[in-house]
Amino acid sequence: MKNFFKQPNVQYWGKFFLKTVFYFGILLMLIYLYHYKNIDGGSFIYNEF
Repeated sequence: MKNFFKQPNVQYWGKFFLKTVFYFGILLMLIYLYHYKNIDGGSFIYNEF
């Protein structure tokens, strides 16, 4: 099993997947925090379109 994770191709896609999940979490957190920009809670970003 250790040899499987030491393969360069697996390491590349593993890092790619973890970075994608990490940045997606940051994006969701920023959207969530944007919701509270006003005292009354604000509106969602795309309601005005």
